[in-house]
Order: sequence, then structure tokens, then C-alpha cells
Amino acid sequence: MKKLLGVLAALMLPLFALAAEPAATTAATTAATAAAPVASSGVAGQLTQLVLGLLLVVGLIFFLAWLLRRVQQAGPAGKGQVIDIVGTRALGPRDRLVLVQVGNEQILLGLSPGTITALHVLKEPVQVPGTTEKTTPEFAQRLMELLGKDQKDKK
Repeated sequence: MKKLLGVLAALMLPLFALAAEPAATTAATTAATAAAPVASSGVAGQLTQLVLGLLLVVGLIFFLAWLLRRVQQAGPAGKGQVIDIVGTRALGPRDRLVLVQVGNEQILLGLSPGTITALHVLKEPVQVPGTTEKTTPEFAQRLMELLGKDQKDKK
């Protein structure tokens, strides 16, 4: 992460140098700048510099968002987990019951804002039927029947 910050700082140094203005000018430097045409002294040059700076910042934001997603995906994605959520049931807008499998034990937990309470440790694990095929909600089934489409056509 420190290397990434170092690279970003190195990339931004030229922008800070462009934005810096000299504190005091002498007659010799004023005459030299008057003789050489400067492309960025006009409104168009300033507008170009503003647009390029904005594009750099927006590009940096998108790059960091992409990098964050890649780093989060690189972590363990459910492999080697010993705790599985077997099922949940909402009791209210903020309260719910959760059945958790830990090894060979199943524990019923009560979740509410700020607290998790173990309600019961089941002596015999609840057998959950393996649903490999996604079930279609009743409304979607009825709509597909009305439109004349069959479930088998969806596959």
C-alpha cells in the first residue's frame, strides 16, 4: 500500500509544479517570458489545464475503485469457512432469527440492533433440502403463464 501511495505522489508532482507560480519576478525573467510565446497563458490554456486535471482526478478515483474491488475479491471467498448460515427469518424491520451451522452443531441466534443472543443449540441438526434449482416467485410464474412462456424455455 505504501508503494502505491509513493507512485501516486510521484505522478502528482508534475501537476503541483505546473500549478506553482513564482513568488517574485525580475526584469530579466519578465523580458525573457515576454519574448517567448507561452501557450498556457491564455484562457484556452487554463481551461485545458483544468480539464486535464479533472480527468486525472476522475481517472484516479475509478482506478482506486477498481483496485479496491480486486483486493476484496482476492480474499477468501467462502473457502475454508467453518461457519455457515443455514437459514434466516425476519421477525421485524430490525430483528431476525438466524440458524447457524458450526461444524456438526446448529445454533439458533437472535439478532437485534447491537446484540446477538444464542437462543438454542439444536441436539439434532435440521436437514435442509438441497435446492440446486432456483425457484421462481409465484408472481413471476403467473406472469410467464399469462405470456405463454414455460419454465423450461427459460433454461
